Amino acid sequence: MKYISTDKAPAAIGPYSQAIITGNLLFASGQIAINPATGEVLNGTIEEQTELVCKNIGEILKAAGAEYSDVVKTTCFLADIADFAAFNEVYARYFTGKPARSCVAVKDLPKSVLCEIEIIAEIK
Repeated sequence: MKYISTDKAPAAIGPYSQAIITGNLLFASGQIAINPATGEVLNGTIEEQTELVCKNIGEILKAAGAEYSDVVKTTCFLADIADFAAFNEVYARYFTGKPARSCVAVKDLPKSVLCEIEIIAEIK
């Protein structure tokens, strides 16, 4: 296994890694709306938080030598399913390859954020 870590995405806030490559697959931990430069949560709208989450994922992909089009599966968590349409608008701009996806509403997310996304990508 190869551990992926970049200071351009939020550091892990617990006993886990930003991402791990095993074989030709990248497994990235769930990303939330944390500014990697400050470590602070972005207390913005669902659109603003989703934008930051997607950018953070992009930095992890870049550190692993991959890009959004290499993502084969996402798992998305929303604090409120009513945000589904607004979340999708931002998400669709990044994940243009239309990876397989699960999207669920959950009771709570870390640091009271509005969304979290985890990914699996193919490393070529």
